[in-house]
Parts: sequence; C-alpha cells; structure tokens
Amino acid sequence: MFQQTLLLFQTADLERESEMASQSAFDVIMQSGPLAITIYLVLLVLSVIAVYIFVERYGAIKKAGRVDQNFMSNIRANVASGNIHGAKALCQTTDSPVARMVEKGIHRIGKPLRDIDAAIENVGNLELFKLEKSLSTLASIAGAAPMIGFFGTVTGMIQAFYNMSTQQNVTPTVLAGGIYQALITTALGLFIGIFAFIGYNVLVANVEKVVYKMERTTVEFMDLLQEPSV
Repeated sequence: MFQQTLLLFQTADLERESEMASQSAFDVIMQSGPLAITIYLVLLVLSVIAVYIFVERYGAIKKAGRVDQNFMSNIRANVASGNIHGAKALCQTTDSPVARMVEKGIHRIGKPLRDIDAAIENVGNLELFKLEKSLSTLASIAGAAPMIGFFGTVTGMIQAFYNMSTQQNVTPTVLAGGIYQALITTALGLFIGIFAFIGYNVLVANVEKVVYKMERTTVEFMDLLQEPSV
C-alpha cells in the first residue's frame, strides 16, 4: 500500500514537472519584468522585419535575374534591321533591369559610344540601388540582435543577483530561474542574428549574379552598336 501511494506521488510529480516544462518558456517571459519583456518585444519585431526583408528581397532579386535567353537576340535582330521602335517596344514589355538598361542605350543610338555607355551605366547603378534596398537594414539586424540579446542577459543577471542579495534563503532554484530568464534573450538574439546574417549573404550572392548578367548584357549591346551594319 505504501509503495502504491509513493508511486502515485511520483507519477503526480512527473506530471507536474511535465506541465511546468511545457509552460516554462511563456511563464519565464511573463515573469521577467518590464525591461526584459521590452527586450523580448524588440527582438520579436526585429525577427519579423528580418523575415519580411529576406522573403521580399529574395523574390524581387530572383525576378530581376530572370531574363529571356532570346532577349538580346531579338534586340540584335531589330537594331540590325533598323527597327528601333520594335527594339524599344521589346524592352518596355520586359520587366527587368537588363531591359531597362538596353532601352536607355537604344534611346541614345546615334550619339557617341562613350555617352551611350555612360547612360547605360547610370541606369545600371539605379537598378543596383533598387536591388540592394533594405539589405543594409538586414545587415544591421544581424549585428544588433545578438547585442540586444546580450544586453538583456546582463540586465537579467543584475536583477537576479540583486534578488539574491535581498533574500535570506537563496535556493538553487531561485538562482537557476534568474539565470534562465537572463539567457533566453541571448538565445533569441543569437538566433535572429544568425538568420539575418545568413539571409544577408544569400541576398548579396544573388545580387552579384544579377549584376553579372547586367554587365554581360551591356558588353553585348555595346559590341552590337560597334558592328558595321549598325
């Protein structure tokens, strides 16, 4: 009978521990104090911004890098046959940085090649600026999130040791709970920082691919203008 009762108590303890474990994260956050909760909210906002920037920029950069393989061939055929209007129309119906650069060059046909190249380069710089929009913000989040998380840890540790100094009976549970609260912010900050850092580098790599296509197209177009038939 005693063993059965002991077993029931042990089972109840295990169930309570399991329930506490499932609720511990939310409870710890809610019991962390105004400053810690503010830091949690800041990190949450940064995480939402980082995810939004990555998803939005990734789709935009991928779209900018999609260029029809026959685009330059059609431009070459139109320009070679003197159909400048058709070449412009083709550029206007193609939504990509490459098309806008070529369209600018077509508008400058008849002027010195140096002026045409400069006009195309200016458009390319504008398109690059559009592609890199918000990347600096993502890079800032990658650096700021871990620092904010570490700041939360420091303030949490200060609060934990202050509570220890004001209590007469300091148990390991009290100490562990304070440290646990403090380290959550560091973990969140590091997670957000790692995601933002990886996302930033992925986006930069994709931008470089688009820039390569833009430069290659510029060279092809300038070579086209220097052909005798043009």
